[in-house]
Amino acid sequence: MGARRLCAVVLAALLAGCGPATAATEAPPARHAPTEVRPVAVRTLIVDPSGPRPLPVTLWYPTAHGRVAPGRFPVVVHSHGLRSLPELHAALATRWAAAGFVVVAPTYPYTSRRAARFSRADVRNQPADAWRVIRHLVRLDARAGDPLAGHLDVGRFAATGHSAGGFTTAGMFTSGHSARLRSGVIIAGGGLAGAFAGPTAPLLFVHGTADPVVPLTVGQAGYQRATGPKAFLSVLGQGHGEYLTPGRPGFDEVVATTTDFLRWTLYDDRDAGRRLRTDATRPGVTSLDDHLTG
Repeated sequence: MGARRLCAVVLAALLAGCGPATAATEAPPARHAPTEVRPVAVRTLIVDPSGPRPLPVTLWYPTAHGRVAPGRFPVVVHSHGLRSLPELHAALATRWAAAGFVVVAPTYPYTSRRAARFSRADVRNQPADAWRVIRHLVRLDARAGDPLAGHLDVGRFAATGHSAGGFTTAGMFTSGHSARLRSGVIIAGGGLAGAFAGPTAPLLFVHGTADPVVPLTVGQAGYQRATGPKAFLSVLGQGHGEYLTPGRPGFDEVVATTTDFLRWTLYDDRDAGRRLRTDATRPGVTSLDDHLTG
């Protein structure tokens, strides 16, 4: 099957059923990104436990002296791939949280490793699931007595995801999506018909050039369709996600690039934005196609 045909098949399979987003919300004033690396704690909760699609969610957040660190932190909603789990993404999530983000990862009901009835087609419903998580966190931030109440910067969300989670992330950027969603990182994924519409948001694509599962051409097709500030980080000679494992080629560059991208887009950290080209360029390991600032 040709690359263009494969891309069309993947996009068509994932399109139907993406739920509508919430109304636009103005972000609060930007705050300075933390300069120190924080210890990280983990907790779990369930979104809509009595509903038709209950979502177990894992959260990583920065701490100080055994409590949630002082201040408000932007939120990163991270989506796993097929037959995966949030905890398998802990290497990324922990590093992002240590840098000053609350990372929130749902376990999707029919595509995770724990799914009683696995269904690849259910990816089409996951963008709406991710938006339910965002709405839940907005309410949680105002809930008296919750340890994270008052610590979530609910005007500043990013969506990230790997593989099917990358397509889930793309599916969140549809016409009318909330301005709370300020940026996205699509790892080993691609775009959807109807995606990359609505309020312009910076997007970072990350893809192994030898990916045998989601071919490089699929990621590139999504990148070409995306409007607004965007960049494409190529992990040279790497496959579908081994570069997300500590110690593997490209891991350090992916962590540095994604962390500074999140700092730039969620904290308005201009120094982080200037570091992106250096973070992402290592001869023989990674390269960057950059249209972030025009």
